[in-house]
Amino acid sequence: MAQVNDIHDIPEADLPPVPQTISPWQPLRQRVFRMLWIATVVSNVGSWMNDVGVNWTMLTLSADPLSVALVQAASSLPMFLFALPSGVMADIVDRRKYLLFSQIWVFIAAASLTLLSWAGLVTPMVLLIAAFLLSTGAAMSSPPFQAIVPDLVSKEELGPAIALNSLGINISRAIGPALGGLILSFAGPWMVFLLNTLSVLGVFLVLYVWKAQPSVQRLPPEHFFPAVRAGVRYVHAAPVLRNVLVRTVAFFVFGSAGWALLPLVARRELGLGPGGYGIMLGCIGVGAICGALLLPRMRKRFNPDQLMVLASLMFAITMLALAFIRHVWLLNAFEFFTGFAWIAVLSTLNLGAQRSAAKWVKARALAVYLTVFFGSMTLGSAIWGQLASKFSIPLSLTVATLGMLLASLTVLRWRLDQDPDLNLDLSTVSDPLPELQIRHDRGPVMVSYHYQINRSEAHAFAVCMQDMRRVRRRGGALNWSLYEDMLQPGIFVETFVVGSWMEHLRQRERYTMNDQKIQNRVLGFHQGTALPEVRYLVAPE
Repeated sequence: MAQVNDIHDIPEADLPPVPQTISPWQPLRQRVFRMLWIATVVSNVGSWMNDVGVNWTMLTLSADPLSVALVQAASSLPMFLFALPSGVMADIVDRRKYLLFSQIWVFIAAASLTLLSWAGLVTPMVLLIAAFLLSTGAAMSSPPFQAIVPDLVSKEELGPAIALNSLGINISRAIGPALGGLILSFAGPWMVFLLNTLSVLGVFLVLYVWKAQPSVQRLPPEHFFPAVRAGVRYVHAAPVLRNVLVRTVAFFVFGSAGWALLPLVARRELGLGPGGYGIMLGCIGVGAICGALLLPRMRKRFNPDQLMVLASLMFAITMLALAFIRHVWLLNAFEFFTGFAWIAVLSTLNLGAQRSAAKWVKARALAVYLTVFFGSMTLGSAIWGQLASKFSIPLSLTVATLGMLLASLTVLRWRLDQDPDLNLDLSTVSDPLPELQIRHDRGPVMVSYHYQINRSEAHAFAVCMQDMRRVRRRGGALNWSLYEDMLQPGIFVETFVVGSWMEHLRQRERYTMNDQKIQNRVLGFHQGTALPEVRYLVAPE
């Protein structure tokens, strides 16, 4: 699947250690997964080659640092704009057909760039538009591509399958840039763009011949805009995921400087040709592979926050090296650690996003993460390119380094290891739903729970109910309230409103083991012999 720049690391997050009974290579025994894995590695190699071709062509057309940095911005912007809509589509339409459409999109964009390059009609604006269109295809394909992995392997093989995807991505990162630089030296940009175009065909063919098992849904699929709102509400009411997003902004706004200004350092400061630039990117890829192999061992020694801070400090040092070191091989040694730190940060944040998203909303939640990630990359690339254009490349990288050091302090407030026992497997609601003849589109619906609480525990109950508020909001509640009955001391009424009866049915199906744990804590305060009384109030027609 054609992808651009740092999407290669998204969202194949490293998972917790795989059970000993499952071989790390076992998913490759599944024919469709094996074919798709090979095709994706080839496609990602083509994407990295294309990145080298686009960046180097821009360098030959314009010496303005802002123009070069805008290539990174144009590659990142589509993820900011389209990742969330794509995540919604991945949850409500046939993912295989949607993926096929995205591959056709990428093929057309890549083929058009090839023809324009061959005809000598490429301009800086053409390059920016091409980078935008190719990244748009990546934005369309990324959420559904993640979501189909459980359809290709068994539940026990899911962890090794995602680990293999991560390995394949980093293999392509190590091979693609060096190969792209070599071909660029001998044949020119158009050949690089042509090979990227052809690399898309493998993924398309595998998806075309794959006959996915139809999914069984008890409720009708969601409509687009309500699904968007449900995804946003979930993110707003998920504290761990919100912390991941804050830390994502804190790192990538400043970390984007390393990627945006790397081509300028290679061409203007070091005088390298396309082959030398490809070798620099290859060093980053090798560092990423080594980082991916060592991360499981590092996670045993460091918690996510410690690992994130250490990787951020390492990346800050490599940006400082990029600003001032002008010895090619010494700088390549530092670029090795750039890849090492980059994969450590990405895998830590990806794992946090994965574990904080329930299955029913996973594609949408990960799409929000992608939106924030690429929005930060887009904003940062534009800022650091502008700063380098007005002043100098070393000054821009130095300011970004200082900013990253300060941003590491966000660990004091927004921690990734919050709620380590989070379990988002689906569960069932404790209170049974009565047989009610209500049309699915009737609404809005107000649901109320009546609790009998010991007066001495009223404050502790109210505090505990704040967790229940997040449960209701994550499931789709439009608003939530808690009231105390002044005429009956100890009686508390919880109310929340959903848009329709169908939305309440969806809300119950979205119940997780973590929600059940919170509800059990709430019910521990209830003094009645039966479950709290539940009432369903529906707006009249």
